[in-house]
Amino acid sequence: MKNRSIILAKRPIGNPKPDDFALHEGELPDIQDNEILVKNFAISLDAGFRNWMDEDAGDEVLPAMPLDEPVMGLSLCEVLETKNPEYKVGDKLMARFAWQEYSIGKPGDFIAKLPKDLSFPYSYYLGVLGDTGMSAYFALTEIAPPKEGETVLISAAGGAVGSIAGQIAKIYGARAVGISSSPEKCDFLVNELGYDAAVNRKAPEGQADAIKAVCPDGVDIFLDNVGGETLQAAITNMNHRGRIAMIGAVTHYTSKGAPSAPNNLFELVSKEITAQGFMTHFRHDEYEAVRQQLEKWLSEGKLKIFEHKLTGIENVGVAFCQMFDGQNFGKTVVDL
Repeated sequence: MKNRSIILAKRPIGNPKPDDFALHEGELPDIQDNEILVKNFAISLDAGFRNWMDEDAGDEVLPAMPLDEPVMGLSLCEVLETKNPEYKVGDKLMARFAWQEYSIGKPGDFIAKLPKDLSFPYSYYLGVLGDTGMSAYFALTEIAPPKEGETVLISAAGGAVGSIAGQIAKIYGARAVGISSSPEKCDFLVNELGYDAAVNRKAPEGQADAIKAVCPDGVDIFLDNVGGETLQAAITNMNHRGRIAMIGAVTHYTSKGAPSAPNNLFELVSKEITAQGFMTHFRHDEYEAVRQQLEKWLSEGKLKIFEHKLTGIENVGVAFCQMFDGQNFGKTVVDL
C-alpha cells in the first residue's frame, strides 16, 4: 500500500519553516501480530512537538526525531485491519502517530479509543476533548486551581490550550487575563473568548508593565505556555504564594542559543511561589472522566471552540509553521 507522509528534511533553526519538511511517498509494510493498520483522517498540530525536532532532544516521552523520517504528532484515525484483539475494524482512535496518511500501531504506542458515537465534531477530540483540553483542565484543577476572584494570567492565550484555559478559569469564578501577540488577537481574547483583559506581549512599554496595567492587584496564577521573557514578566507581577502551571516553553525550544530570560527566578523564593510542570502523557487513566466533564461544559454552552483548519497531507508542515507565526486562532488541525 502506498503511504504519503511528511518527513523531517532538516533540523529547524529557531521557528520551523516549511522547507524543514518534505512530502515523501513510500510502501507501507504488512502488519504483524498485535499490530493494527489505521487510516489517519485528521492530524493535530501542537507546538510542543517542536521540542523533539532538535538533534539533542529526547526524553522519557519521545526520542529526538530522526532526519528523513516521518514527523511524530497526534492524529485521529480509524482501524482498517487488526491483529490485536483489543481493537476492531472501524474503531476510531486518538493516537500518537506520525504525520502520514496511514499508520501501523504497535503495542506500547499511545492509543486512546474514542466513543463509538461521537457527540461533537471529530476535530474536537484532538482539541478541547483531546490533549489540548486536558492540558487546560489539569492546569486549573490539579496544578493551580483558582479560588473565586483570583487573577489567572495565561500566555499564548489565543492558541489551542490558552483559548480553553481562559474559559475554564471563568467557569471557576476567576478573573482571566490573556497574553497574546497582536492587537487582533487581544481583541479576540476579550470579545470572543470572554477574557476580562488582554496584554499584547509586543507592547512598547514592555510585558511586565503591560501586565501590571491590567493586573493592578497582582497575579495569583500563571499558566505558562511560552517561557522566556513572558515568564519573567509574569513572575515580576506574581503575588505572594502565587502558583505557576508550566505547560510549554515555546521560546526555549525555538531559541537559537541559551535564553536570556527569565533572570528573576529568586522571586520564586522571595515570594514563595510554587511552579510545577506537567504533561498529559502521564495522566492517561484520567482522560475519560475529564473528557466527560469537558463534554458537559460544551453541552451547557460554557466553552466556545475556535479552530484553524487546513486540508491535505501536503499542508501539515505549513500548518505547523503557521502556529509559530501567530496565524492560528484556537486549535490547528489538518484534515486528510
